[in-house]
Amino acid sequence: MENQTKTIRLVYPQWQGGNIAHWITEVKDPEQASRGYYLGAQLLNFLAPDNGQATYTVPVATDIVERKVTDGVMDKDAIIAQTKAALYILNVQKPDKIVTLGGECSASVVPFTYLSKKYKNDVAMVWIDAHPDITLPGDVYPAYHAMAVTACMGLGDKQILSELPAKIDPSKILFVGLRDWERDEIKERQKQYGIKHLTPEEMREDSHVVLEWLKSCGASKVVIHFDMDVLDPAEIIAAVGVVQNGMKIAEVVRVINDIAQEKEIIGLTVAEPMPRTAIRIKEMLNQLPLLK
Repeated sequence: MENQTKTIRLVYPQWQGGNIAHWITEVKDPEQASRGYYLGAQLLNFLAPDNGQATYTVPVATDIVERKVTDGVMDKDAIIAQTKAALYILNVQKPDKIVTLGGECSASVVPFTYLSKKYKNDVAMVWIDAHPDITLPGDVYPAYHAMAVTACMGLGDKQILSELPAKIDPSKILFVGLRDWERDEIKERQKQYGIKHLTPEEMREDSHVVLEWLKSCGASKVVIHFDMDVLDPAEIIAAVGVVQNGMKIAEVVRVINDIAQEKEIIGLTVAEPMPRTAIRIKEMLNQLPLLK
C-alpha cells in the first residue's frame, strides 16, 4: 500500500513575540493592538481554502499581564509555554508537511525546526520578509518575533533553544524581499552569518535567482516563511511593517509556486497579519448593546 503524506494546518496565534502597539496608531487600545496577531491568525484560517487538512490550534494565552523582559526576551515565559504546546501537537500528530498560520514571525520556529529534524537537515529555508529577523537577546529590541531566524539557527536564549528539535544552518537560509535592516549592526550580523538575500527589485521579473540558489544549497526540501510585511504597502497594508517598495502580491505568489515546481515544499508559514480594520470593528461591536 502506498504511503500517504500527512499534511496538517497549524493555527499558531502567538502575539507575545511582538512589541508593536505603538506602531498601530489607529487602534486606540494598546492591548487590542498587541493582540492583533491573535485575531489575524484566526482570520487567515477563516480565509484560507478548506482543503480537508486536519487543523490544530496552538493554545495561546490572551490575558494581558505585565509585559516584562526576561534574559533579553519579552514575555519569555509565555513563549516557552506555547513552544512546548506547539511541539506537543507536532510530536503527537507526526505530520510530514505543515501549513502554519500565524501569529507573529516566531510561529515558524517550532514547525521549521521540527521539519529540519524529521528530514535530517535536508531542508532549505526561504524567508520572505522585509526584515531579516536575526536579532538576539540583549539587543535594543527584545521582542522574539525579530529573533525568529536566529532561533531557527540555534542562536539566542538557551532555555528557549533547549526546547527546539533541531537547527538550520545559515548556508541553507535565503532572505527574499529584504529591504529594511533597521540598524547597521543587523546588516553586519547578516554578513557574519553569511546569509544571502535578494531584494524586491531582484524579484520583479522572475524567480530564477531563487531557483539557482536552491540548486546550489543542496537541500531537496524547502520550508517557506511568508511575512506579510514583505508586501508593498502601496498595494496592500496587511502587516505591522509598512516599508515602501516591497514585493507585489503576484510576485510573492509566483516565487512560492516556482519553488514548488522545483523542490518539495514541506512547510509554509503565513505570518504577521495585522488586521487593523477588523480590530477596530471588533472594538466597535464590543460597545454595542445586546452584544456585550
